[in-house]
This record gives sequence, structure tokens and C-alpha cells, in this order.
Amino acid sequence: MKITVVGAGGNVGATVALTIAQRDFAKEVVCIDLVRKDGDKTFYPATGRALDQWQTSPIHGFDTRVVGGADYEMTKDSDICVITAGVPRRPGMSRDDLLSINAKIVDTVSRELVKHSPNTIIIVVSNPLDVMTYVAYKASGLPANKVMGMAGILDTARYRAFLAEELNVSPKDIQAQILGGHGDTMVPLPRYTTVAGIPVTQLIAKDKLDAIIERAKVGGGELVGLMGTSAWYAPGAAAAQMAEAIALDQNRIFPCAAWLTGEYGLKDLYVGVPVKLGKGGIKEIIEIELNDDEQALLDNSANHVRSAFEDLERIMNS
Repeated sequence: MKITVVGAGGNVGATVALTIAQRDFAKEVVCIDLVRKDGDKTFYPATGRALDQWQTSPIHGFDTRVVGGADYEMTKDSDICVITAGVPRRPGMSRDDLLSINAKIVDTVSRELVKHSPNTIIIVVSNPLDVMTYVAYKASGLPANKVMGMAGILDTARYRAFLAEELNVSPKDIQAQILGGHGDTMVPLPRYTTVAGIPVTQLIAKDKLDAIIERAKVGGGELVGLMGTSAWYAPGAAAAQMAEAIALDQNRIFPCAAWLTGEYGLKDLYVGVPVKLGKGGIKEIIEIELNDDEQALLDNSANHVRSAFEDLERIMNS
């Protein structure tokens, strides 16, 4: 099992690579990133990160070989590729600027990956997530079940962590589903949230549960406010968990950004829904029953995602 992580010179990509290595289910992890110039000096972030991680193998006790570089030839015959490449939104940068820059990056990366690994599976982590997953899908030419976005696992992890803290229980016992786009319009589903099989609505007051849901929706922004930069530990671990489910054919049920063709009344867009992940990628999109309020929230979230798709098309065609 060979797994490539693009953008591995950055914090998210490096976390993906190291988490995969530590779980020891892959034969090799290839870290790819651009060479960086600073005056007369040249730096190789992915090569350095990979070497540093490989030197932890005797300490952590893993056999997964971690290598790095900037040449996509290294990625040849990768079974899974994780794309974390892209730029964060900087002061003075418009949303259109961010969409345009990252779309070009993800487009180029996706084409390079499939050129060397035509049968690979792509997991997108780059933001804005739902739109960048669509870009990778179109650029790669891969079947929709082989291109997916990491969002729901991260969002549910935050939601579950906040619940565990409030209830003073192990996060291992909390199960939850979050639908919709990755962002403020995501749709946590209290009806499908349980603690050791017990509906969470029986364990926590509605006002506290609502507050936790709202905190989960802006969980990424909370971390940016605290650190001055985006999160990387939880996003990286979430992408690694997806890779593990596929590599080991675990048939795990996870919320992921998937291409919908009529499920939930939605069509021709990437949006977060429960899927079965295993060998070959997405084996099944699972449709759970939603009440009218939940469906309305999902439709609203999907409309925000579709608006971003339309913005991208406008920018690319202008």
C-alpha cells in the first residue's frame, strides 16, 4: 500500500503523513511539496518533514517508510493520494481570489497525480473543501466514488469532543452524523447522536446541546482565533482515518463530501453525507431519514455549496 500526501511540507499534510505512518498500515508514504526559495537559499520542506518523521520510526515503532520530495515521479502507482495543497486566505485577499488560486493548485495537483497513478483514490482536504473536491473530480477524470472530501469526520470529531467534555464521558462512546457543506451551514443531527447507544437528547438539556452544535459549526474559526492559523492535528488525523478505512477495506461509515446524483434530493454537487468507505473508495452513499426541518437545513447548506460552485465557474470563465 503506497500513499501520497501532497502539501506535506505544511502542517496539515505533515500530520496526515505522520498519522498514517504511526498507524503502520501502509508500506510507504510519499510526501510531496514545492521547493521553497529564500534569497540565495533553497529549502525542501517535504523532504525534511519526511526525513524527520522517518527518524521517529524506532521511537513510535512503525515500519512504514516515509520519503519526501518535489518530483511527482515519486508518487507513481500510489493507491491513495491525499491533497492538502493550497493557500490560506490572507489579509486583503477576496473569497474569489482564494477560490481561483486554490482551484488552479488542486487542478494541477490532481492531473499530476493521475498521470502517475491512474487508478488511485483521491482524498481532498484543501479549502474551500466541497468546491476543491469538485475541482479534483473534474481534473482527475476518476470515477466519483474515487474522489471524496474530508470534512464530516473532522466536524463530527469536534462535535463529539465538545459533547464528551460537557457530559464527562469518553469520546469513544459518542457516535454522531453531520451532513452538508463544510462550514457554518453544516447540519449536525442530534436525533442521530448517541452516547453508548443512548440518545444524546436524553442526557443533555436542549440549550446546552444547541450551544455545542453552534460551537462545532464555527470550530475551525475558534482555532484560528486562538492560534492565528488554521488547525492541523484534527484535520490531518481525519484524513488519515479515511485512508486507513480504504486501505484496510474496513467498510467504515463516515460522513464525507461525496458526489450526489439524486440522493437526499440533491444532484450534481459535492456535499457531506454518510458513506461506506472501503476498498475502491466510496462503496455506498447512505441515505438516512430526515424530518422536514433537517431536510430544510441540508437544502440550505447545499445551496451555499452550489453557490460556491457557480462562483468558481464564473471566475474560471472570466
